[in-house]
Amino acid sequence: MRFLLAVLLLTPLSAQEYKIAVVGLVHSHVWGHLPKMIGSSAAARLVGIAEPNAELIAEARKIAPDTHYYSEYQKMLDEQHPDIVWSFVENNRHLEVAKECARRKINVMFEKPLASTFAEAEEIRQLALKAGIQVLTNYQMAWWAANYTAKGLVDEGKIGKTWRLHGIVGHGGPGSEGPRSKYFFEWLTDPVKNGAGALMDFGCYNALWSLWYLGRPTKVFATSNHLRPDRFPKVEDNANIELYYPQGVGIFEASWDLPQSYQDLEVFGYAPDGGSGSVYMKNGHVELRKGRQSEAVKIDPLPADRAEPIAYMVSCLRNHKPVEGLVAMDINAQVIEIIDAAKESVRTGKVVELRKR
Repeated sequence: MRFLLAVLLLTPLSAQEYKIAVVGLVHSHVWGHLPKMIGSSAAARLVGIAEPNAELIAEARKIAPDTHYYSEYQKMLDEQHPDIVWSFVENNRHLEVAKECARRKINVMFEKPLASTFAEAEEIRQLALKAGIQVLTNYQMAWWAANYTAKGLVDEGKIGKTWRLHGIVGHGGPGSEGPRSKYFFEWLTDPVKNGAGALMDFGCYNALWSLWYLGRPTKVFATSNHLRPDRFPKVEDNANIELYYPQGVGIFEASWDLPQSYQDLEVFGYAPDGGSGSVYMKNGHVELRKGRQSEAVKIDPLPADRAEPIAYMVSCLRNHKPVEGLVAMDINAQVIEIIDAAKESVRTGKVVELRKR
């Protein structure tokens, strides 16, 4: 016993191993992340995958043949005792997973968004605070170096005082061919399981950007289009969102009807001395624009523990630091508050005021 204690005390903090388990395979983003959980370079050791769908399990075995597989994730949690769970289930099941993890003191990562409704997001937040666990909501853009280069220019005052955002996020719509896509398509186009259609799928990116740059808005107005009811019979495939601030505005588009992929953002500033400008981000590149002049900005790489979601979560746990920034719990609960207000605005055709806090 003394020897074991001595070994533990002498083990460097950086050498401590963390275990991760995957709950669900119905979110197609899992197929991009799963290969990164395999091998000696992985930030945490994959100890199990839980999914009741045999077809999806067969797909996962092609990538991770040597891990443990379960049809019930609760059994996996009890047998494998992971430090982290990465959930790839339907949005309206995030609260269920959070409850199971919270009572076992397991930290959770959710593929965006945090929840399907604001009420669920708030309950997840309260569960996490009470249980003392970390909750990370994963967004692709949270790991883009360009995203932080753009924000840095704004924070340095390069364009004046930020007052306007214009963002467009979307593509030609989710695919539905093959097991890796068809089960994702089924729930992504369901207004209850997803929370909406394109408004939720891509509007959450827009809401997150607006919160990051301008904070919580006071009012929300949104409209939607149903351009392809044959393809998406139950949900909207295009949405426009306007977020109002006392001294600013965010104008955003979220669409499944675009000819190519867009994740574009332009941030506008105002300077009374004539130094007004904008920062434009597209496809991993950043431009600083002033008048008719445009300057490409050098993108510095992110540190290893800020460039990938598992590495960041492990870093937070290892160093006893809270999950912060774009993937933090509080800002992502506010994202869903905005999406809920946008859905209400679409339903009523009216501007929705957010409750004062």
